[in-house]
Amino acid sequence: MSRVLVAMSGGVDSSVAAALLVEAGHEVAGVTLKLWGGPQDQGCCSVSDVDDARRVAQQLGIAHYVFNYGELFERSVVTPYVDAHRSGLTPNPCVECNRHVKFDALLDRANRLGFDRLATGHHCRIGSSGAEATLLRGSDPAKDQSYVLYMLSESDLQRLSFPVGDLTKDEVRARARELGLRTADKADSQDVCFVTDQAGRSGFLSDRISLHQGEVVDLDGNLIGAVPAVELVTTGQRKGLGLGGHPDRRYVVSVDVPRRRVTAGVARDLLTDRQELRDHRWVGSPVIGPVAVQTSAHGASADGELDQSGHLSWRVPNRRVAPGQAVVFYTGDRLLGGALAT
Repeated sequence: MSRVLVAMSGGVDSSVAAALLVEAGHEVAGVTLKLWGGPQDQGCCSVSDVDDARRVAQQLGIAHYVFNYGELFERSVVTPYVDAHRSGLTPNPCVECNRHVKFDALLDRANRLGFDRLATGHHCRIGSSGAEATLLRGSDPAKDQSYVLYMLSESDLQRLSFPVGDLTKDEVRARARELGLRTADKADSQDVCFVTDQAGRSGFLSDRISLHQGEVVDLDGNLIGAVPAVELVTTGQRKGLGLGGHPDRRYVVSVDVPRRRVTAGVARDLLTDRQELRDHRWVGSPVIGPVAVQTSAHGASADGELDQSGHLSWRVPNRRVAPGQAVVFYTGDRLLGGALAT
């Protein structure tokens, strides 16, 4: 059996992941990451979450550690989040946290501590194609988290385990109740862990960058409204534009932060045949040809085709993706890789 380090967030998924590995006879230890020291009312690294993880570890009879990655989290997740808004991009901090913290720094540390594998409570699965490991969607479509793990390589997958990926969320909770785990009915964490409900994005960002009022213009450049902070606007956004009274719903078509200008149009103005991409990451070899494309964590996929430059053509015109947002490629349930929209 293997020595497995389990990232325990204090939630039900990672609690059951640890329990399943113990039941399978592995030598298991749990670790909770302390990432954010500022105000928070949600997320997975609060004092109560650390306590829940520690108590579950006690219930399971396994060792539990707390690793402080606060400086890394600030540098690799929070600062890029702020910089993206400053530049008019749409960040995905969960992707960056997985990329730099959970599956970079923590995986490396697990290796250095002599663990054979790192396990998490993500709803996804590891399959195989010949001798190569593959990343698959989780069995529960409503909870699948493969989208935020597109940066994992085949060599990473060889050292990872996702024990709850074959279970639905209801099955995970039922298993936790059977085991009497204190996290069985704990609500899922949502949204950005370092942005509080009280302050919101505007409050968080205004403490770190200057926010500027911006004009809203139509496609012909005519002034039609204003927004309180152009840095908070994203491509595809409909609400918060102050454009009531127009016969057709208006959407953000583009954001120009330096000019403090938002261009708005109707839904069809968002449609495009082609999406430019950058910073590609592949699970295995780069892919050219037809792919199913997902542009949000739980959005429906659409058919597209990747060319030799890695750019994407839509089979049917699709909404342009907000610059900075992750665009992830699949074939069936298998995740192939992903990139960022430009």
